Amino acid sequence: WLTPDNMHHQWLLLAACFWVIFMFMVASKFITLTFKDPDGYGAKQEPLILTAVTKVEDVHAPEEKHWPEEFQPTGKAFSGNLIRQPLVHMERLELLRNVCRDTALRDLSHTAVSKFVLDRIFVCDKHKILFCQTPKVGNTQWKKVLIVLNGAFSSIEEIPENIVHDHEKNGLPRLSSFSDSEIKKRLNLYFKFFIVRDPFERLISAFKDKFVHNPRFEPWYRHEIAPGIIRKYRKNRTETKGLQFEDFVRYLGDPNHRWLDVQFGDHIIHWVTYVELCAPCEIAYSVIGHHETLEDDAPYILKAAGIDHLVSYPTIPPGITVYNKTKVERYFSGISKRDIRRLYARFEGDFKLFGYQEPDFLLN
Repeated sequence: WLTPDNMHHQWLLLAACFWVIFMFMVASKFITLTFKDPDGYGAKQEPLILTAVTKVEDVHAPEEKHWPEEFQPTGKAFSGNLIRQPLVHMERLELLRNVCRDTALRDLSHTAVSKFVLDRIFVCDKHKILFCQTPKVGNTQWKKVLIVLNGAFSSIEEIPENIVHDHEKNGLPRLSSFSDSEIKKRLNLYFKFFIVRDPFERLISAFKDKFVHNPRFEPWYRHEIAPGIIRKYRKNRTETKGLQFEDFVRYLGDPNHRWLDVQFGDHIIHWVTYVELCAPCEIAYSVIGHHETLEDDAPYILKAAGIDHLVSYPTIPPGITVYNKTKVERYFSGISKRDIRRLYARFEGDFKLFGYQEPDFLLN
């Protein structure tokens, strides 16, 4: 039998055990309350957030490296806030990644990051931005934005039109002007973007601008390039009229077009593919803007790059970015299906990479 002293000790030991258990329960409850999402969404939202971040980083977020301070990225939307990207921009990057992986389209979607590509990319070191030029999609305005950011002019309105494309005076260095190591650092860390539009509509714009209107008076297009295309691709040699769209399409769709491209030099940038200009499967671009949605994309790009408080994209005239299906169909109405198919075969990579539909008149 237990003595009164032994019973007393047993009761004390039992009470101590209950006290320890009670304190443990209180502590556990406190920890749970402290880390629980106050709105009750934490457990449901976390997997979605992690998935979104993983998708974007898998495509376009460079591996974290410890570079010197002058090469640290500054873009607001890409410094821990990737999950705030609008869905449309995430979908564009996801589509790009998937098409780049399509082995059947490899020859149409991949290109070497050559000097030709690096010459197309303009640099803003002050704000750590790279912009790849894709002519006929409003690039003049983006160049004005970068010229202001680089400090050559204090506002877009002050920039003379003849200065924008004068690369000796506009203060826009090309990526090709840097050493290999400096190029690599900028490609890894800077905010990178370019703009696309429907590939066939862009070709129409290039044809009209360079061979019909030629507003900046660049005589070599009419007097050197046009005759070269006509000699090679015009069916009726007795015609004496200037370059026709049919001639232009035949040249672009010819699998052996490169022998003329070499003669034309850098002037071909107005009609070569986006793949050849910007190497989107080799360079991890942060954003791909679309000309058709530029009213929304331009402010987003400025904000994503962290410069929206410094400069604005110039006002876009009403309707200028709307895809003109009637115009495209009219220009291609007199072109043979064979020539259109050959043209599409060359630009198929651009159509697929950026989500543009194959033209209806090609399917009929």
